[in-house]
Amino acid sequence: MEIRHATHPDELAKMSDDDIRQRFVISDLFTPGAIKAVYSHEDRMVLGGVHPEPGTTLDLENYPSLRAEYFCQRRELAVTGISGTGTVTVDGEEYVLQSKDVLYIGQGAKKIQFAATQDGTRLFLSSAVSHSAFPTTLIPADEALTTTTGDEKHANRRVVRKHIHDEGVRSSQLVLGITSPKEGNVWNSMPPHTHDRRTEVYLYFDLGEDERLFHFMGTPGQTRHIKMQSGEAVISPAWSMHFGAGTSNYSFLWVMAGENQSFADMDQIGVNEI
Repeated sequence: MEIRHATHPDELAKMSDDDIRQRFVISDLFTPGAIKAVYSHEDRMVLGGVHPEPGTTLDLENYPSLRAEYFCQRRELAVTGISGTGTVTVDGEEYVLQSKDVLYIGQGAKKIQFAATQDGTRLFLSSAVSHSAFPTTLIPADEALTTTTGDEKHANRRVVRKHIHDEGVRSSQLVLGITSPKEGNVWNSMPPHTHDRRTEVYLYFDLGEDERLFHFMGTPGQTRHIKMQSGEAVISPAWSMHFGAGTSNYSFLWVMAGENQSFADMDQIGVNEI
């Protein structure tokens, strides 16, 4: 498991583009037949990609860095379907995940396995420290709390699905959903915001192979951009803005962990302040 350390905002101005990618971007998440995991000291989140091959099973490792008896001894975990159809078996009970379905796995689950029923199946892992046990629950995409926001005039009309949140499937820390700009719309999270009480991670997907996305981070008046492609994730420290625009529409998973779970707890930043 790769370790990523926390970053002070003053460091950002001194970083090269390569430095920024190494610190905040998680690439090569989905290697066939493997699980990739990254431990971030930003709110101690663990993030990962799973690419099971049909006919094989991948077991979630108890990484030595966690100093635990098993992965979810002190943690909760969300598994999100990104493409294809996969299965997640939790202590002997099997759940089927398709694209944009989410499985919440509560603290105390001991044996977690991943498999695929077709080629190209990819699953994304999001984990946070947990102090309460909540039941393992499957949230299909069509059962997530769904709203539409933004407007065509600003090219940010988008569908927001909330899977794990304080008014739905409960968790100890995790808040997770998936946002999909509509065709012809490219901006996400615009106008931008920060939330100094939570770290947020974006995983971009459903973006064409020849398309790219420009993700912006930093503090008001001092932004940096990162060129990203489908299947890459980016860590946003609590002090950083996080917004982006694609060369076409796409989807992105957003997951947060930190002091509270209120979706509306954010500090808005005017476009003229960026």
